Amino acid sequence: MISSGERELELLIGPQHPASGHMRLVAKVDGDVVVELRPNIGYVHRSVEKLAEVKKYLQIIPLVERPSLADTTANNLAYVMALEKLLGIEPPERAKYLRTLLAEINRIHSHLYGLGIHGVMIGSSTAYMWCFGDREPFLELAQELTGARLTYSYIIPGGVRRDLPAGLGERAERVLRYMENRMRDYFNLYFNNPVVRARLEGVGVLSRHDAINLGITGPNLRASGVAYDVRRAEPYAAYPELEFDIVTEEAGDSFARVMVRVREIVESMRIIRQVIRKIPEGPILHESYEKLIPPKLRESMKQRGMVKFPSVFANLRVPPGEAISRVEGGRGEVVFHIVSDGKLSPYRMRMVTPSFRNVILFEHLTRGVRVADIPAIYGSLDYFPPEADR
Repeated sequence: MISSGERELELLIGPQHPASGHMRLVAKVDGDVVVELRPNIGYVHRSVEKLAEVKKYLQIIPLVERPSLADTTANNLAYVMALEKLLGIEPPERAKYLRTLLAEINRIHSHLYGLGIHGVMIGSSTAYMWCFGDREPFLELAQELTGARLTYSYIIPGGVRRDLPAGLGERAERVLRYMENRMRDYFNLYFNNPVVRARLEGVGVLSRHDAINLGITGPNLRASGVAYDVRRAEPYAAYPELEFDIVTEEAGDSFARVMVRVREIVESMRIIRQVIRKIPEGPILHESYEKLIPPKLRESMKQRGMVKFPSVFANLRVPPGEAISRVEGGRGEVVFHIVSDGKLSPYRMRMVTPSFRNVILFEHLTRGVRVADIPAIYGSLDYFPPEADR
């Protein structure tokens, strides 16, 4: 008689395979049934928290964006919001709307990135090419607003770096209409495809109870029927002034997690339209910083829709104290905790990313599934290894 131990084989998945995202999965399998799967992170360590202890406060902004390249705005915003709490300042209303605009553009192209990767993981190269192709118009909008394609560093203490470019609202509306039309194609070809649904429905089911107890966040939490979103729970930026629904699904399976992201794209487009329609006039930088810019230069920069970094930012000193901030990123809740001792660099900075909180799902959801279900579950989590290994 063969013992259970002798029946099990160890299967190493990654870290060299592109679909693994530079992360190794260590699986124990009995035939093609997964007995145990453990994620082995650490192959793309960014060392952001330690580096922040020797960087000036402004230098840390591009640093915190690097771990989550498809969803950089959330990290940028959460970090700056914690700084603003310590500085005791509030950005102008127009800056809040501009922050929200970029956050929602970023949320859409982050979701399209995740959906495209998931598509190729389960064998649909068309879904991959469509999603990555349809990200481009949103990346172009973000680039026009910020001057950068992915790592924007757009949000700064007290406001944002650039104002809304002329005509961006009209161009954004064309992009939104294009995406609305494309959604029908996605459902016809991919989401309602019987093969795709067979691969995802009933696979990797996460119950509401387990989602809460495991501390899961973002679309993975809401796909299990938990209507929790930081934009509603602790509103920030312009979200208190905007109407949008918290998207939830009840099944908690891989298909439900995909559907939450698809429906959130629709809600983000709804938010973008409101921001463009409601954005108030006014400054885009806090008055205490704006007045440090010489009047002639200030007027010149205003005409070009830009903000010059006041010299105070070069050696910004933050009053001693602690602050915590959180925002709802594309993959879930992003939390920053900054401890200042009054020097040019933080004494300690802690960042908690959604992928770090969701990594436990690899082990939790894969017990008893087939080996072929691993990529279906992996892709549905929208997990980004560098974000967890920050």
